[in-house]
Amino acid sequence: MKNVVLLGSTGSIGTSTVKVAEDLPDRIRLLGLAAGNNAGLLLEQTRKHRPEVISISDPAKAGELGDALGVSTRVYSGAEGLLKLATLPGADIVLIAIVGTAGLQPALAAIRAGKDIAIASKEILVMAGEIVMAEARKHGVRVLAVDSEHSAIFQCLDGKPPQSIRKLWLTASGGPFRKTPKEDFPNITVERALQHPSWVMGRKITIDSATLFNKGLEMIEARWLFDIGIERVGVLVHPQSIVHSMVEFVDGSMLAQLSTPDMCLPIQYALTYPDRAPSGRVQTNFARLGSLTFEEPDTEKFPALNLARRAGETGGTLPAVLNAANEIAVEAFINHKTNFPQITETVQRTMDAHKVVRHPTLDRILEADAWARREAAK
Repeated sequence: MKNVVLLGSTGSIGTSTVKVAEDLPDRIRLLGLAAGNNAGLLLEQTRKHRPEVISISDPAKAGELGDALGVSTRVYSGAEGLLKLATLPGADIVLIAIVGTAGLQPALAAIRAGKDIAIASKEILVMAGEIVMAEARKHGVRVLAVDSEHSAIFQCLDGKPPQSIRKLWLTASGGPFRKTPKEDFPNITVERALQHPSWVMGRKITIDSATLFNKGLEMIEARWLFDIGIERVGVLVHPQSIVHSMVEFVDGSMLAQLSTPDMCLPIQYALTYPDRAPSGRVQTNFARLGSLTFEEPDTEKFPALNLARRAGETGGTLPAVLNAANEIAVEAFINHKTNFPQITETVQRTMDAHKVVRHPTLDRILEADAWARREAAK
């Protein structure tokens, strides 16, 4: 039995994690749940799974939840609540599925409390991969991937050393605009950008998939998760989203992990690792699929990949600036303040204006994040 703390229980990854816990009641216990603002769903999850502790962003909603639940469950709120849950003495693993930068401090707190962490929030390693992985080594804990792509690479590597790897290949569906001419990009609506061809996800990550920023962030994340230079991380467009990623070894051999797209699979693998638990949730029929295809990404149409590679190669505070500027630009697009191409244009301008700090402390990273948000908002 694994005691799991789930930060972000009401989002897309969070609700899939709850499904996995329901599939494996003898192996997974939800010890703590944290949500953003969806108090109704958090209350429903709490009554069903009876965690010891819950947390929600708004203190007023925490009070309402406390009244509804009585003394059976401790209720916290805000950033302090996330830290309380991340360091629960009884927790074996903390799964972080909070969108944006809010998961960074809880991730570090969990590591320092000796907890394994499972990361669904790319921002944690994009912003502070050097610090997070150093802390994990220092405290002897595992950092496990929840993204389908990084889970695939993790499964293919199976403990093989970095020097055996020639290249890591992240696959991308190509998003909804893979075949859309570049000259039509200014006319892309928010509604069209939210129609992902393969996955059902939250708004931010769906827009990131449409610009391919999602894949760029994953390149930087892979660099830290697998201790490999970003020059050895590549991207292939694979519209069927069956091959979740591949490892090319120094002898030319390649291993891939394949399955029908379903986030429950990588979540379950992270929570039950090193075991594999039986599940009938994911079924893959290759005869029905017929064929799997691959193509090079078009970096002229999707410059986010080159921006992310530049940030990963430069390092220091630049990845945090890339991430923060993208968050602001995506929000502006969703609110109809900018058009689709202006997402990447805003990020590039912000990166160009930034003075990079090498090997930054956490405080310098957070300063760069705040600066980039202000700069991008201009």
